Amino acid sequence: MLIATWNINGIKARQDALLSWLEAASPDIVGLQEIKSVDENFPRAPIEALGYHVETHGQKGFNGVALLSKRAPSEVVRGLPGDEDDTQARYIEGLWEIGARRLRVASIYLPNGNPLGSEKFPYKLAWMDRLVAHARDRLASEDELVLAGDYNVIPMPEDAANPEAWVNDALFQPESRGALRNLVNLGFTDAVRATTDEPKTYTFWDYQAGAWQKNNGIRIDHMLLSPEAQDRLVSVGIEKHVRGWEKPSDHVPVMVQLAA
Repeated sequence: MLIATWNINGIKARQDALLSWLEAASPDIVGLQEIKSVDENFPRAPIEALGYHVETHGQKGFNGVALLSKRAPSEVVRGLPGDEDDTQARYIEGLWEIGARRLRVASIYLPNGNPLGSEKFPYKLAWMDRLVAHARDRLASEDELVLAGDYNVIPMPEDAANPEAWVNDALFQPESRGALRNLVNLGFTDAVRATTDEPKTYTFWDYQAGAWQKNNGIRIDHMLLSPEAQDRLVSVGIEKHVRGWEKPSDHVPVMVQLAA
């Protein structure tokens, strides 16, 4: 089973790229982030024509997450539990029951947190605390669980081409990195780092200053696997070539292959 995550950076701008990639890669489940679309305006028809079921948790103009899957989930959770006043569309989770197998996949668009010194950074950290609490509850069920998405956290200096450029950014603050470690330390496996220590392994390249051409990237899109999912891990891939397409997202898809 092939599971992927991709911050699409606007579904309307990237619809053709998404369709081309879906046809080429044929993932079974895809978590999209930053769809920047309300639910009723999401372009379902061409995606459904490729054989995918579509679930969205949208928001006008920014944020928004989605799950695309070759079979419909039996359950969908929209919104991260823990704060009823939080209206930002950043979390959607599906449950797939395949025989006795129970697989949960979440599409996560974690808050950016910039600028430091504003209310956005405490919101990021509080959101991460809620994610840790929710993940802890989900782990207790012993379902296979994949927390996939744009985490907006650079875990380690080697996950940035130029870590010194990020020392004053919310993505690389000790508090952000510590909160991600708290999540991983519940028992999750960082799928990319579990399968490669290759240097210059990135998932995001800024549009400015020739970052793509210079390979000045960062790794902020992560696939975290519960022990039950990790036991089925076959391979991991980063679809770096997609960044070179016409009108690309600044992120590329990350994929994990789980045994059937």
